[in-house]
Amino acid sequence: MLKKLNWILLKLYAFWVFLVFTVFMILLLPGIIIPFMLGEKFGWLGGKFLWLWSWIFSMLTFIRYDFYGQKNFRKGQSYIYVSNHTSFLDIPGLWMIIPGEKKPLAKKELLKIPVFGWIAKSAAVIVDRSSAESRKKSMDKLKRILSRGTSILLFAEGTQNRSKELLQPFKDGAFRIAIDTQQPILPMVVVGAGPLMPPGTIRMKPGRVKVIVGPEIPTKGLTTNDQAALKQKTFEAMKQLIVENK
Repeated sequence: MLKKLNWILLKLYAFWVFLVFTVFMILLLPGIIIPFMLGEKFGWLGGKFLWLWSWIFSMLTFIRYDFYGQKNFRKGQSYIYVSNHTSFLDIPGLWMIIPGEKKPLAKKELLKIPVFGWIAKSAAVIVDRSSAESRKKSMDKLKRILSRGTSILLFAEGTQNRSKELLQPFKDGAFRIAIDTQQPILPMVVVGAGPLMPPGTIRMKPGRVKVIVGPEIPTKGLTTNDQAALKQKTFEAMKQLIVENK
């Protein structure tokens, strides 16, 4: 009887989360999309509405985010934010903690999600991972964004981690951009989101999620010959942050 009641409560909770996600995304949609459509000059306003949606989502779903390491943000500095990816629940936490203007890299599949797909198209840089030409165009666009002083956010593993390892092998994109632009990397990790909403499922439960910012990793003077070492250094830094905060 208790098991059945628990199953019913989880189903009701999942429906409530879906309702919050959808209703407030629709309500805030004009404030999110219109500024991005008006150009980079108004992108900050769309970002504020996305922050508001993330905060509302957190409050009404009882998924609380605890933030650590904000001292590692350097005011006025644009970064290449590199994060792990364990769940959809990573995204609201990352959006709330990262200051200023930022553009995430998002995969094409997100465009298929009703309403959210429209937001992803306007607020993120979309990449089709199956197309080498699309990947190159996306990387070139991210470089232009960085040159204008806007930070970018990439999930180093390229997709949600469905393995038992703390981190999957990293893709090269973030580190190639970091060396090409000589912009510092700021490693970030999300801990605890996966158990609340496992990758590839709609099963959810309330709880607490940690978002931790590590010290920046400089790239000044690095060349393409240093790319593998930079990737490994970032991997080890993020792995250590996860171990320390599990």
